[in-house]
Amino acid sequence: MTTFRISEAAALLGVSSDTVRRWVDSGRLTAERDENGHRQVRGADLAAFARAQVESTGEGGRSSARNRFRGIVTEVIKDSVMAQVEIAAGPFRVVSLMSRQAADELGLEAGVVAVAVIKSTNVVVEIPGHERVASHL
Repeated sequence: MTTFRISEAAALLGVSSDTVRRWVDSGRLTAERDENGHRQVRGADLAAFARAQVESTGEGGRSSARNRFRGIVTEVIKDSVMAQVEIAAGPFRVVSLMSRQAADELGLEAGVVAVAVIKSTNVVVEIPGHERVASHL
């Protein structure tokens, strides 16, 4: 059974360790004490909690895209035709290329809150610490 320390759970959820402790103390997230008295969260419990968080933060509208990263625009680089927009969403960096006209119409500039909506038919999944990825079937 996979378990996570409070700090690991916090990093995975993109919040502080204090926030996770408050969730545990209030009963929103289940944790158990290990043999040293440190709190741990079971992987299955953390996954269920993360799924519930995602489902409860629906931002209205309907879309077939399920990957939504809310963050802050950190940089916009424009030329005469295109714009490169960088968003910091928690610990993640999302970069989008779009027309300059679209970036201008959206008012994208550093400091603006934005949501990166990603739909992809090709998603690579990696396991941290493993050098080799399973071969294609």
